[in-house]
Amino acid sequence: MLFDTLTDAIGGTPLVRLRLGEARGVEVYAKLELQNLFAMKDRVARNIIREARRLGTLRPDAPVVESSSGTMALGVALVGRSLGHEVHIVTDPRIDPVTLAKLRALGCRVHIVEAMTSHGWQSARLERLAELMAELPGAFWPQQYTNPDNPGAYRELAGELLADLGHIDTVVGAVGSGGSLCGTSRALRESLPAVKVVGVDCVGSALFGQPDVPQRLQSGLGNSLLPKNLDRSLIDEVHWLNDHEAFAATRDLAREQQIFAGNTSGSVYRVLGDLAERAEPGSRIVGIMPDRGDRYADTVYSDEHWDSHRLRELPAPEGPSVIPVGQTALSWSRQPFRAPEELRRHLVFVESNTTGTGMLALELAREELDTVPVLLTGDPDRYRGLAATGAEVIRCDTNSDAALRAAVQDRFRREEIAGITTTSDFYVPAAARLARWLGLPGNPPEAVTACRDKSALRALLESAGVRQPRYAVVRDASEVAAAVARTGLPCVVKPADDSGSVNVLLCADEATATAHAERVLAVTTNVRGMPTARTVLVEEYLDAPEYSVEMFTWDGRAECVGITEKSVTGTPHFVEHRHLFPAPLPAETAQRITETVTAALDAAGIRLGATHTEVKLTAEGPAVIEINPRPAGGMIPELIRLATGVDLLEQQLRTAVGLAPALKPAQDAHAGIQFLLPDADGVLDAVDGTQEAAAVPDVEAVTVTAAPGTVVRRPRSAGDRIGHVIAGHPTPERVTAALDEARRLVRLSVDSGPRP
Repeated sequence: MLFDTLTDAIGGTPLVRLRLGEARGVEVYAKLELQNLFAMKDRVARNIIREARRLGTLRPDAPVVESSSGTMALGVALVGRSLGHEVHIVTDPRIDPVTLAKLRALGCRVHIVEAMTSHGWQSARLERLAELMAELPGAFWPQQYTNPDNPGAYRELAGELLADLGHIDTVVGAVGSGGSLCGTSRALRESLPAVKVVGVDCVGSALFGQPDVPQRLQSGLGNSLLPKNLDRSLIDEVHWLNDHEAFAATRDLAREQQIFAGNTSGSVYRVLGDLAERAEPGSRIVGIMPDRGDRYADTVYSDEHWDSHRLRELPAPEGPSVIPVGQTALSWSRQPFRAPEELRRHLVFVESNTTGTGMLALELAREELDTVPVLLTGDPDRYRGLAATGAEVIRCDTNSDAALRAAVQDRFRREEIAGITTTSDFYVPAAARLARWLGLPGNPPEAVTACRDKSALRALLESAGVRQPRYAVVRDASEVAAAVARTGLPCVVKPADDSGSVNVLLCADEATATAHAERVLAVTTNVRGMPTARTVLVEEYLDAPEYSVEMFTWDGRAECVGITEKSVTGTPHFVEHRHLFPAPLPAETAQRITETVTAALDAAGIRLGATHTEVKLTAEGPAVIEINPRPAGGMIPELIRLATGVDLLEQQLRTAVGLAPALKPAQDAHAGIQFLLPDADGVLDAVDGTQEAAAVPDVEAVTVTAAPGTVVRRPRSAGDRIGHVIAGHPTPERVTAALDEARRLVRLSVDSGPRP
């Protein structure tokens, strides 16, 4: 195979069948990661350094500093030096001469600590690394033990296994930083949810509840500290081997399978043999072999080293003992494993909706899912009622992927994060990117980004043949004339990437369309401070009833939760002022709408959770206006809950943490919402009659969101609403009557006089 650079040659390692379990019809394979240029951590170094350069956290001329006594050092040296970085490696006296020679030959500066601390060699190395970071301005530390780009590197390895084998019953790997086994198994379980994950540790390691013995001789696995990248909730079974057993297994691997490897691979080999004896015939088991044996010539493969450390005096039974939780392993032992019960799981929100469901979602995360809600936000003061939710608040720049990653990485161990989500339209792509980075449930970032960019969505729907308005994409006002010629007049002119009907205008002539396009193109940042796409959509105006379709996608299938009838204000603005659920539609019409939306979701690439799709029901059939890849706003989830008993918001949160949604209706009723809209521009003086409105039969809630003294205006977008009334009843007529009566009783006083 031909590669342009050495880093391109990383990965694509051989997968070979071992002579284990053959007599019982069991297939056992070794993934030879040791066949990378230096070893398995080449993948990690490449992924971490490339991502850091892409995000700007590693400048092209900045040094790279890492703590490692083995293969990570070599991986960082390979990738860092090949990309032109100065590389500093902090290690300890256990480093083997071969690795040390390679690092120096590659042009690295190697710093060897002289003594371990009370927490072992790893702690001593980290202290020296901190000194170097202070001495080298702009230095980048890959942080293999805490950086999710470490396990993220193994998504590619999982893909290679699936491509070669298709089905796998068990995956086995040594555990050190937590990256390889956790990253591989997490990615495998997206396609093979039942795959068994077996971790291989060493006696004297503290990773899985055993007492720490820093003097252990094995390298490449085990740890005195609990790495943040280790997600113990993924592990089904753990094995521990002492130094004698691990070294002996490594020699057996070379003699029996002709694989000259390090002690991590040897330990995995020994466990593969046990699993092959216990597996059902027809089972397929894969072990990850991390590094080759040249680093271990003077240790694992040296009789003198064995003798000097009296290794043969350590017990080495032929098979593992099954030990209970709390018993210390002194020789080969195994244990069915479960993550500690006291482990607290967090559901992390990237910003939130400012009205309606935003704060409710935080409460649901705590009360219904037994998770700790966490809000990542750049401005906590934006959210009324945030303190009452009990959510942990982490302040960071949520418009920066690098800042979001840093906030999560600094605060959490990976196993403490149950899911990533958001209730804000603007942050759906950021949440999807963060979920992918962490290997958590979520939609493909490409899909939700396309939905947020309505011009990209239009192209996808067009390619898939999904009915939609005629359209044209405009990036300069001079293009409007051609756009209008394509769409006809009147036409709708709107930004490609805003929300809540902001700057959506019906234009009766070309001059109005051009002027409005100029206004939209002049907007450089949105209400959340994000840069806009500086792109305008000019669309055919479909003068037809409007509906929103609430779909839920799970396990590869999109299900219609219901269809909402929507009423909007008069042109030229389109502000929704009433929703009724479910929409009064013939079953055949509802089915046509559902089929159209299902095709649109497939075209967009939506794979998980709630979506809110706006549709116009024209004489020619349903036409898709836009797809919102999140639960509906406008309190529609609350209407669905009142009408059917299905809490759509709760189901969205369930899927965010990997749980199946409960979408079966518990009742058959109706609900509606009437929004309170000012009829003049000015200052809100008072809102009267709310108590009387709340007393109307079948009214569930009357909410005012604007205080007296607030500047208000005639509705031009959803942000101009100042409150709402919600009603519910078994019959749609009673819902409509209650909304009408309550709206009549609520009186809005607006001072529209001149203001200083």
